[in-house]
Amino acid sequence: QVQLVESGGGLVQAGASLRLACAASGRTFDNYAMAWFRQAPGNERDFVAAITRNGVGTSYADSVKGRFTISRDNAKNTVYLQMNSLKPEDTAVYYCAARDTVVVTAPNLYDYWGQGTQVTVSS
Repeated sequence: QVQLVESGGGLVQAGASLRLACAASGRTFDNYAMAWFRQAPGNERDFVAAITRNGVGTSYADSVKGRFTISRDNAKNTVYLQMNSLKPEDTAVYYCAARDTVVVTAPNLYDYWGQGTQVTVSS
């Protein structure tokens, strides 16, 4: 059992940076692979980035490669998404998710979800 809470979203101008955080509580955090998904109005929930249990392996959607970086601090039970060079098409609700095995990109294979945090990029 894991509870996830996202934070760090907001309204920014194109080209700006944001860092999202996902704080976990409950079952031992370092036993879970973690991921970020996003969903814009009228769209499906799309994979953004994922990180393995030990933080060594990462995976990114093509649309964010070179701009976003996922990381985790297991001592703090927190996963981060550093977002640079933000574009209007990055506007969405961003969700943190967890599963207890290897990284995958399908949202239906994740067991735990946060409530989401809104990211809006203007211009």
